Amino acid sequence: MKKWMKRPVTALVLAAMVLGLVGCNSVKMTTADAETSTAAENQTVKMLSNSDVVGKTTNEKLETIQGLIDKNFYFEDEDEQTKQDGIIKGYLESLDDPYSVYYTAEEYAEFMEDTGGEYVGVGVQVSQNVDTKVITIIKVFDGPAKVAGIQANDVITEVNGEDITTQDIDAVVDKIRGPEGTEVTVTVYRASDAKDHEYTMQRQAVENPTVEYKMLADNIGYISVSSFYEVTGAQYIAAVEALESQGMEGLIVDLRDNGGGLLDIAVEMLDYMLPEGKIVYTEDKEGNVTSQYTSDEEHQFTKPLALLVNGYSASASEIFAGAIKDYGLATIIGENTYGKGIVQRVFPLNDGSAVKLTIAKYFTPNGNDIHKVGIKPDVEVELDVEAYRESEGQKDNQLQAAIDNILEKLGKKPIDDNQPEEVAGDSGDDATENE
Repeated sequence: MKKWMKRPVTALVLAAMVLGLVGCNSVKMTTADAETSTAAENQTVKMLSNSDVVGKTTNEKLETIQGLIDKNFYFEDEDEQTKQDGIIKGYLESLDDPYSVYYTAEEYAEFMEDTGGEYVGVGVQVSQNVDTKVITIIKVFDGPAKVAGIQANDVITEVNGEDITTQDIDAVVDKIRGPEGTEVTVTVYRASDAKDHEYTMQRQAVENPTVEYKMLADNIGYISVSSFYEVTGAQYIAAVEALESQGMEGLIVDLRDNGGGLLDIAVEMLDYMLPEGKIVYTEDKEGNVTSQYTSDEEHQFTKPLALLVNGYSASASEIFAGAIKDYGLATIIGENTYGKGIVQRVFPLNDGSAVKLTIAKYFTPNGNDIHKVGIKPDVEVELDVEAYRESEGQKDNQLQAAIDNILEKLGKKPIDDNQPEEVAGDSGDDATENE
C-alpha cells in the first residue's frame, strides 16, 4: 500500500467536493458557510492596484524573474494571464488560511454553478486530507461514475494519466470537470483489493441529490443531507412533509460526511425545525456581532429527533447540529464533528474573477465557539467500518443507534437484528424529482 493511503479522518479539508458533481463544497468548496456579497459591497471591491500593494523590491524581483523566463524558459506555452492569476493566488495563500482563496473568472463561474446544485462531471463527492493531499471519494451518485463502477472510499491517483496525488482538490476537480459529452479517465486506488482501477467516463450534467429520504420500520423517517446548496432547503422541507404525510412518528437526520455549504440554506432548514429564537450569530475579528439569524414561531418540529454526525460533518453541518443541540431538540449521535466555526464571503471582482475571504466566526445560539473543537455527540458511536463495507452499507451501527434512540423515545422495543428495515416504495429520489 502506498504511503498516501493513510488518512486520519480528523485531518480532512472541510468540505466534500462534488466532482461533477464536481464542484464542491469547498473549493468551489462552498466553503461551508460562504456568503455572497451584496451589490453594494461589490462596488467596494476593486482590482489590486500596482501602486500600493506590490512593493518596489517585489516589482523589481518580478521583472528580474520575467527576464530569466524570457531568456531561459524551455517551453513556449507561456500564458500571461495564467501568470498574473498565479501571482494573485499566491498573494491569497500568504494569508495562511485554506478558506481564503482567489478564483479566476472560469473558476468563479464554476463555483456559482456548483452551489446551484447541478454540475457537468462524473457524479462523485470527495474530500481531501489537508496534510497528505489524499483525495478520497466519499459518495457516488447516479451518473457516469456509478455506471463505470467507481466506489466510495476509492482514492483518486490519476486524471487522464496525470499523477494528482500531490495536487490540491480544486485543481483535480478542474481536471475532472469539462464540457458535457467529453471524456475523462480517472484512476483510483481501492484498498479492498489493493489495486489500481482505471475508468474512462463521458461527462454529463448531473443534479446533486443533496437530500435523500425514506421511511424505516416503526414509522421512523430518515433524511440524509449531503450538502447545503441552493436546492437543499426546499428539498429538505419537501422530504419532511412527505414523511409526515406517510405517518412519520420520529425522524433521523443524517449529516455524516456533509462538509457544509451555504449559510443561508442551513438557516432556512433550522427555521423550519426550531421554535422562535436565535439560530446562529457571527462576530468579526474585533468581537462585534456582524449578523444574527433567528427562527420564527410558524414552524417547529416536535416529534422525537436524532441527528447523526461524524468527523466529516463540518461548517454548515455544525451550524445545524449546534443549534439543534442548544435547543435540546434532538439526541446527537455519532462522532465528534470537524470543528469549522468560521464564515467566508465571496467578493466578485469586476473582471469576472472573485476573492473568497474568511470574514467572521460563528457561534451557536448559546454562544458556543466550536472552531477547531467541533460538536461532541450526546451518544458517541464509532462507525464499524469493516461491517459497513462488507455489508455494502446495510450494517450501519451508527444508524442503528439512532433508530434505537427514536424507538426508546417512542416507547417501542428496539429492533433486535441490527438491520434498519425499510418500507418498500419510499425513496429520497422523490424529494429531488419534485424540485
